[in-house]
Amino acid sequence: MRPVAEQAVVLRLSEIVDVRDAGVLGRELDLRLRRADERGLRLVLDMSGVRRLSSTAVDTLDAHTRHRAAGPVLVAGASPQVSSVLMTPPLPGIRLYPSLEGALATARAGVPAPAQTSGREPAEEIPSEVCEVFGLRAKARTSGIIGIAQGILIARYSLPDPAAAFALLRAGSQHHNVPLRVLASAVVTAPPPRTAAEWFPGRRHIPPPAIRLTCADPVDPRDRRQVLRAAVYEAVTLADADAAEIHLTDAVQDEALVLEAHHGLDAAYRDCMALVGGPPAVCARAQAEGRPVTVPDVAAEPELASHPVGRAALAVGSRALYCTPMVMNDGQCTGVLGVHRADPGAWLTPGEEALLDALAGDLAAWRSWYRRTVVQDALEYLHAHGSAGG
Repeated sequence: MRPVAEQAVVLRLSEIVDVRDAGVLGRELDLRLRRADERGLRLVLDMSGVRRLSSTAVDTLDAHTRHRAAGPVLVAGASPQVSSVLMTPPLPGIRLYPSLEGALATARAGVPAPAQTSGREPAEEIPSEVCEVFGLRAKARTSGIIGIAQGILIARYSLPDPAAAFALLRAGSQHHNVPLRVLASAVVTAPPPRTAAEWFPGRRHIPPPAIRLTCADPVDPRDRRQVLRAAVYEAVTLADADAAEIHLTDAVQDEALVLEAHHGLDAAYRDCMALVGGPPAVCARAQAEGRPVTVPDVAAEPELASHPVGRAALAVGSRALYCTPMVMNDGQCTGVLGVHRADPGAWLTPGEEALLDALAGDLAAWRSWYRRTVVQDALEYLHAHGSAGG
């Protein structure tokens, strides 16, 4: 498997890696490198959370990467102190990058990965004209919602034309960092403003709920993309998965599931799963049943394997899936968290399932807060500026 947008496997290290951790580090490197090689991917070590690296850990890293000088492991985000340890003496099998973004950019640029050991050829990159079709489909899925929101704003605030309504939407989106599609959906589904001065008078701002993430960098709960990206990487780590995805429900589209974050999934799969209206998609089954759903082998389920969503999963190299719904305290499902494994079989332990389910619960609570706080702040912005004539 060689995804177009994600060409790397990221292994995150944190805190202090000392002599006691060297054995674990060696085993993880063996596992991650083998699985990355099988899929033609690059291995990236995210060391942004490492405070100290022992000489034994450096020797372990060298022993497992020295032979990979032609296709080195990419080490990202190391502090100056950790970088100096890694460069004295230089390790031929690693390359240092100041940030994770820089390392991933190198992976996406197509720098050759080490020779594969599995004998399986990586998938060909999707032609640019096909990617353009995917982009047009994505635009078509959102343009109707934005158009309806423009019409509502024109009627509500006596705006002169659709361009003025779009400019107001865009300003609210940028000011509060809310995606344009999300804000447009809120305009369509929210009740009309209650007063001329405020959309939601008497509203109280409450602190955001905690999301249990192990990433070293703090996550801003008001930044939707940042939260979802951190959560999808957390899911991959917790489940020892090859890929992960997060779908959120959209009220304006009859609670259909919209793909909002992903890791390790190519453009064709994302296009197929961008908007899911119901089963046999595994995420839709989890939503409908209100409980986690495990599929040990997509190929062994005829209804799923013969459906476009099943064929897309198999084409991207996913055989086993686990999807858990994001259920709020009132029982409402607000999204689904899913993880993929290339090897068939129910691989998750009960403890790992519990951790993924807890992460899904945290995301449900966060999304409820986000809707009632950040999105409503953006709606208040539209109301204030729309009432004032833009």
